[in-house]
Amino acid sequence: MVQTPIRSNSSSQAVAGQKVSKVEGIKERSNFLREPLVTELHQDTTHFTDPAIQILKFHGSYQQDNRDNRAKGQEKDYRMMLRTRNPGGFIPPELYLALDDLSDRYGYGNLRATTRQGIQLHGILKENLQATIATIIRNLGSTLGACGDLNRNVMAPPAPFKHKPEYLLARDYADQIADLLRPQTGAYYEIWLDGEKAVTAEEHPDVVVARQRNGNGTLMHDSEEPIYGTHYMPRKFKIAVTVPGDNSVDAYTQDITLVVMTNQAGELQGFNILAGGGMGRTHNKEETFARVADEIGYVDKADVFDAVKAIVATQRDYGDRYNRRHARMKYLLHDWGVEKFRQQLEQYFGKPLKPFKTLPAWKFEDYLGWHEQGDGNWFVGVNVDNGRIYDNGTLKLRSALRAIVERFTVPMRITANQSVVLYEIAPQDKDAIQEILDSHGITQPQDIDPLVRHAMACPALPMCGLAVTESERVIPDILGRVRSLLTKVGLPDEHFVIRMTGCPNGCARPYMAELGFVGTAPDSYQMWLAGCPNQTRLARTFTERLHIDELETFLEPLFVFFRDQRRAGESFGDFCDRVNFDALRKFTADYDPATYQPRKKDQRHRIGVYADTYDLLKVAVAKEGRPMSQITADAIAAYVAQYQADTTDG
Repeated sequence: MVQTPIRSNSSSQAVAGQKVSKVEGIKERSNFLREPLVTELHQDTTHFTDPAIQILKFHGSYQQDNRDNRAKGQEKDYRMMLRTRNPGGFIPPELYLALDDLSDRYGYGNLRATTRQGIQLHGILKENLQATIATIIRNLGSTLGACGDLNRNVMAPPAPFKHKPEYLLARDYADQIADLLRPQTGAYYEIWLDGEKAVTAEEHPDVVVARQRNGNGTLMHDSEEPIYGTHYMPRKFKIAVTVPGDNSVDAYTQDITLVVMTNQAGELQGFNILAGGGMGRTHNKEETFARVADEIGYVDKADVFDAVKAIVATQRDYGDRYNRRHARMKYLLHDWGVEKFRQQLEQYFGKPLKPFKTLPAWKFEDYLGWHEQGDGNWFVGVNVDNGRIYDNGTLKLRSALRAIVERFTVPMRITANQSVVLYEIAPQDKDAIQEILDSHGITQPQDIDPLVRHAMACPALPMCGLAVTESERVIPDILGRVRSLLTKVGLPDEHFVIRMTGCPNGCARPYMAELGFVGTAPDSYQMWLAGCPNQTRLARTFTERLHIDELETFLEPLFVFFRDQRRAGESFGDFCDRVNFDALRKFTADYDPATYQPRKKDQRHRIGVYADTYDLLKVAVAKEGRPMSQITADAIAAYVAQYQADTTDG
């Protein structure tokens, strides 16, 4: 076999003669993702061994067990979870219907939309795994690379606009980069289709050329895997492509985010590059942490594939292959710093990167409700609470989606907020589709509590082996309790971003939330505060362990302080960041609901502005998505603060 070269000039790479993790040996001996998986697949057992499990991940599956069914002295109820690889969240109608059928035939009768714009299918027995994956492949789907130590599903804004060139470009390049970094081993079709050649879309010629172009040592010549080599990546690797201002993909949480840059005519010029984001961490291991991506530089459109290869090669060759907790690219950025990282990738790239170009303010978009595509057709975003597509009481979401896809043969895109977008809807079909949604109990976006609309939770128990407590199953109750408390303290219409995970790995990206719950023990959570509404600032740990029974006692003083001390239009996360945690803790310690007297509200005064200034304010409102009162209040507050500072200095 051709092995990934070990570079001795890296401080974080396990160099020749040093130890590597057990997983590195499993990958090396796998014959490019074949063994021992192919041997064990046909053995009459209920589960795989650990080496086979590690290789199975590359094929898009995790071995789990139903923890609700564990019984002392009995074998675990082993089940497989499958995850789809679908760049930009694209699910063709025939694939969705096949997944829906498979959920009944081999799964638990439901599907889950993931936070990386994929679909997860839970509950598959080992004996049914090959039939399940083969069905997915034959219906224009894939699971290859949805898990494992390689590039995962490439994200892109789910809005299928046809009249906004930058959105078309983001989707196209998400597809092309996914193809560029797709494993080239023949193992996938050998194992799951018994060597049968699958029907696949033709790759863009530029992708084919880029995969073969050497690029200053980025490729492994004479290898079945020219980009990855024998050992693939040190850990999982995540990429997104988006457009300026659209943060529907959580741009700062990715290993690489490419931002499409066009000219005024909508013609592609190049890409801004962010790199080094990542959410996973481990409790009580301070050397592990969540991190937001850095601005790395800009490349012209002709160079984007070589730039991606250069970044991948830098992480491939210098990422930590011994300590898997330290193996994500965010730690390489942290250990080296941006400048050293940029210098190394420029060696692979073959020339300097250009300076990062200025971007507009980011805004989170969920694309729920009806929107024009720009070509005469429509799309509709349908809310999926915590990604669970199932029928539950009067809510018949699964039945509704199946009825729409079957009758109208429309594709869908999964959103990064675990919802779905149905598109290519003819104008004459709008009313019929809305009637199906209404008759199946689907709430219209304007009627969804914003706390619910913007919340996310990972599946956690009972299937995830990493979960230490609940997430998806309890967040509806948590959100209800938060809403009741907000109403109690006089903030009945307030909302902010809440995210919850059952462990610290961060699949629902709680470290970017304004209020984040991270599981630490049964019924207990680490509490994170001070993320921002548009997911551009990392939250921080406020409380190490909170039992869920103490939620109201914990949150009430924070909400009261927020109510009485906030600036006009200020969000909860921005407030927590501005006043700092010391002030929050002091207020909480001193707070007694029986004796607390809120400060008197300042009398409001009207201030007039000239017409031209008012017109500029309207432009700012449209651009930033903030109320005019908030923009003017912030501007005046900044001016007064600067005036006071100048007066004091003078």
